[in-house]
Amino acid sequence: MCLIVLFFLCVTTVCVCVCVFCQHSFHAKVSDLHTELYEGPGTAMANPLVAFTLIKRLQSEWLNVVYSNEAVENIQALRSSYEEEEAELPKLEDLQGAARGLMRLQDVYALQVGSLVRGRFQRVTNGQPIDIIMPAVSVLLSGDDCFLVGKVAYEQGDYYHSVQWLEESVRLFRGTGGGWSPENEGTLQDALDHLAFSHFKTGNVSYALSLSQELLHYDPMNGRVLQNVEKYEKLLVAASPSRSNGLRRPTSNHLRTRDTYERLCQTQGSQPMHFENPRLFCDYFTNDNPGLLLLPVRREVLSLQPYVVLYHDFITDSESEDIKGLAQPGLRRSVVAAGVKQEAADYRISKSAWLKSSSQSVVGKLDQRISMLTGLNVKHPYAEYLQVVNYGIGGHYEPHFDHATSPSSPVFKLKTGNRVATFMIYLSSVEAGGSTAFIYANFSAPVVEVNTTIIFTSITYVGEAVKMLKDQITATSAMGFFFFF
Repeated sequence: MCLIVLFFLCVTTVCVCVCVFCQHSFHAKVSDLHTELYEGPGTAMANPLVAFTLIKRLQSEWLNVVYSNEAVENIQALRSSYEEEEAELPKLEDLQGAARGLMRLQDVYALQVGSLVRGRFQRVTNGQPIDIIMPAVSVLLSGDDCFLVGKVAYEQGDYYHSVQWLEESVRLFRGTGGGWSPENEGTLQDALDHLAFSHFKTGNVSYALSLSQELLHYDPMNGRVLQNVEKYEKLLVAASPSRSNGLRRPTSNHLRTRDTYERLCQTQGSQPMHFENPRLFCDYFTNDNPGLLLLPVRREVLSLQPYVVLYHDFITDSESEDIKGLAQPGLRRSVVAAGVKQEAADYRISKSAWLKSSSQSVVGKLDQRISMLTGLNVKHPYAEYLQVVNYGIGGHYEPHFDHATSPSSPVFKLKTGNRVATFMIYLSSVEAGGSTAFIYANFSAPVVEVNTTIIFTSITYVGEAVKMLKDQITATSAMGFFFFF
C-alpha cells in the first residue's frame, strides 16, 4: 500500500477592483500596488504573500475604511460602492484560510518568518539562509499583516505560530511609532496583548510580564492587563528558576509521518533512487493500442513498487482550459471519509468538483484516451467520475491512503469496490513545491510541467506493473481520477 501527500505552493485568486472614494493614504497605497503589482507580470498572484495581502485588503482593510468614523467625506458613496461589490469579495473565512496557508507553507518548507515578512521565501540550510524561490513580483508584509496571521493562530490556540508572527507584528508596529490607520485590523497595543498571552501559554512568563508592562504604558488603566501583571509576578515569585521549554509545533494527526513528508516535499523529487535503479526508464508508450500508434505518450517510470508513472503532455492546453471552465461553477470545499460519513477536514485544504463523461465531450474524449493508455474500463461504475481539485494558498492533502481502509467507509456503499489506482493530471504549474510524496516508498514526484499525468497504484502486488493493473480490475473494482489546478 502506498501513502501519499499532496502539497501545493500556489494560488488562484480573482482580483476585484472597487472604485470608491477613500482616505488619501489608503488610496495612495492601493494605487501604488495596482501600478507596481497587479498591472505588471501575470505571475503576481502566484506569490502567496501577494495573494494574502490582496485578500486581506479586499476583506479587511476596505471594510475598516468604509465603516470607519474617519471616512466622513463622501461616506454614503463609499459605502454604497463597497456594498455593491461586497458579495464578490473574499469572505472572512477566505482571509483566515490564506493566513493558515502561509503558516502551512512556513512549516512544510521550513521557511523563516522574518524572511517571509521581507517578501523572501528562505530556509536555513547549514547555517545559511537559502532562497527556495525568487518570485518575479513580491511584497513586504506590514505589522498589521503579521498581526492578522498571528491572531488567526492565537484564536486556534496555536501559540507556536502566534508567537513568531506577533513578534514580527510588534517589531514592525514599533518601527512605525505604533501609528494607527483606519484600514488596520489591529494596533501595537493589540499585538502586545496577544503576544504577551501567547508567551505565557508557552511558559515564558517573564517575557509575558515584560510585554504586559509595556502595554500598560499605553493603557495604564486596563484592568485585565493589570490583573495579568499581578498574576505573572506571583508566578515568578512562587516558581523556582527554570528555563522556558521553548516553542513547540502543534501536534498532528500524522505526527509519525510528518517529518518524512515534509522532507520529501522540501527535496521536491530530487531523491537519488530515480537514478540508481536500472529498471526505471523513459520511453514512448502505446500500450499496443492502435489509437496510440501514431501519437505515443512520453512515459517516465518513477517507481515499480508502488507502480508510479509520469505521462508527459497527456492533454492539450485547450483541453486543460475547457476542463477548468467546466469545473469552476461547481467547486466546493473538498471532503474526506470520516467513519460512515464525509466531512471537511483541516488536513485536506482544497475545493473540488465532479465531471461526468456523458455530459461533456472533452471529458468523454479524455476517458477514451485514459482507457487506451491503461487498458482499463474507466466508465462508471468501474471508475469514479472525474474529480477536478483546486488548491489555493498552501493548499494540501496530508498523508493519507488513496483507497479506503475501513470496512465502514462510504465508498463501499457505492457498490464499486475499492480503488486500485489513481490517475492525476496537473492542469497548472506552480512557482515552487507541489510535489506528490509517497511516504513509505520514500520519494516524491514533482510537478514538472503543466498537463503532465501521474498514475499510481493504491493497492500493490508483485507483478509487471501494467499487467498488474489490467489483471486486478474486476466488476467490483474502481479507479480514481483527479485533475489538479
